[in-house]
Amino acid sequence: MQRCLDCSSSPIAELASRQAAQHWATVFTLNEPDINGISPSQAASWYIQHINPLAIKKALPAVTSSGTTGQGLSWVSQMISACAGRCYFDYINLHWYGTSFAAFKSYVQSAHSRFPNYQLVITEFALQNPAGGQAAQVAFFREAFAFLDGASYVHLYFPFVATSPALLQANDASAVAYVGTGSCLYNNDGTPSAVGNLMRTTSSALFQVNDPSGAGYI
Repeated sequence: MQRCLDCSSSPIAELASRQAAQHWATVFTLNEPDINGISPSQAASWYIQHINPLAIKKALPAVTSSGTTGQGLSWVSQMISACAGRCYFDYINLHWYGTSFAAFKSYVQSAHSRFPNYQLVITEFALQNPAGGQAAQVAFFREAFAFLDGASYVHLYFPFVATSPALLQANDASAVAYVGTGSCLYNNDGTPSAVGNLMRTTSSALFQVNDPSGAGYI
């Protein structure tokens, strides 16, 4: 996913050729446009032009869990309205960071209530820098995985984040400040972390720690 409509790191003109070469089964599109200055109408026009032609599964842009009008699920509703039936998509794409499993569960259920005819994908989620560090993240994910695996309207989910603490600290200091490193799926030596092992042993998510799904990020 990308934060701009045509990033130099991922030119939109190359999207179709990259999908054909890499054999994506699903494409995830914009990353949090609801807080990155992209309007629902801009996103709808962009999506119709560049995403519709791909003959694979498609997710609408991933949005934050913000409850502010014009952000989060409100932004998704506005984009769907701007599409006027011309955007072809399979999934509503969600991100969530917060302080408790109860809040996460409520958010996912509210998204389902708002968009009952569509499957959900949750492509980023974790506790927001909990005081208990990795142990708190493991306890949260244990509850979250069980809930998501039992929700027929959730197609797949990806915890944040598929890297190690050292790499996260080196490449995304803001994420470390916001989420911490306790949710990393890998240890610094490349082995699965406590969260990674939990996902391998208890989760039925399509994403596997050692076998990423055929999803494309633009």
